[in-house]
Amino acid sequence: MIVTDNFVYLLNKKDTPYNYYSIYSVMSKQILLINDIAGYGKVATAAMLPILSYMGLPVYNLPTALVSNTLDYGKFNILDTTDYITGVFPVWKELGFHFDAIATGFIASERQARIVSEYCQEQAAGGTTIFVDPIMGDEGKLYNGVTSDTIKSMTEMISVAHLTYPNYTEACYLTGTPYHSEGIGEDEARSIIDVLRRIGAKSVLVTSMLVDGEHCVMGYNHFTDSYLRLPYDEIPVHFPGTGDIFSAVLIGHLLKGESLVNSTRFAMDAVARLIELNKDNADKNRGIPLENYLEVITPNS
Repeated sequence: MIVTDNFVYLLNKKDTPYNYYSIYSVMSKQILLINDIAGYGKVATAAMLPILSYMGLPVYNLPTALVSNTLDYGKFNILDTTDYITGVFPVWKELGFHFDAIATGFIASERQARIVSEYCQEQAAGGTTIFVDPIMGDEGKLYNGVTSDTIKSMTEMISVAHLTYPNYTEACYLTGTPYHSEGIGEDEARSIIDVLRRIGAKSVLVTSMLVDGEHCVMGYNHFTDSYLRLPYDEIPVHFPGTGDIFSAVLIGHLLKGESLVNSTRFAMDAVARLIELNKDNADKNRGIPLENYLEVITPNS
């Protein structure tokens, strides 16, 4: 890898080990989503796939679980697909499938985390960039159905990430840091980021932070060896799936060649626009109806 203004160049060529090309400059690169699929609700794969496809990326998916509906309803049924995944990877390897980027989300078990993280490591050795969203909770608490085992699973996933982007709640659980609803100082925010880096993540973003009284996304870019802090105005409305929207827009712009800072800002602005446009929706538990807003999310795609 070499450092560039476009975050990272990858090395990958069959006949020589060092052929430089940027996956963030070409829109034909393939991305694999490893995330759950909800039958009712625009979250996880159902939120990310249409956005990335609209941005021109060939998108493939591997479900980590089948979920009846978003967890916000309080009642749900879930099918862990770990046994299915164990059968998928050998077939894909035999067929020679390769992905330029992998984005992981909800992981159903520690066993699944081990299998998926090993696959990500193998793919990364061939030049694949690994994005990890450690989906676990928000607003100081874990989501319905998420346990301490999930935290261990996500720690394993973060260890193979080129870029991870937990929210503040998830970052606290992953690092064993107390959650402070009243906010924290920048030194403490950087400390949380540094612990995530020690777990293994190369670059880090932490969303939904309140730092020195300012709502912001904070992070660290290991290619430039620099921290970043991007403020925003909070809209006090909750929708499931906004983190998935953030993830998809972020990745889409990185793959288009934007810098980490600019891609993060694009993602922040997209989430803010969608919340503002849908804040009066009667049933917020099913997420945001993305089909009506693709041009709003990615106006320059």
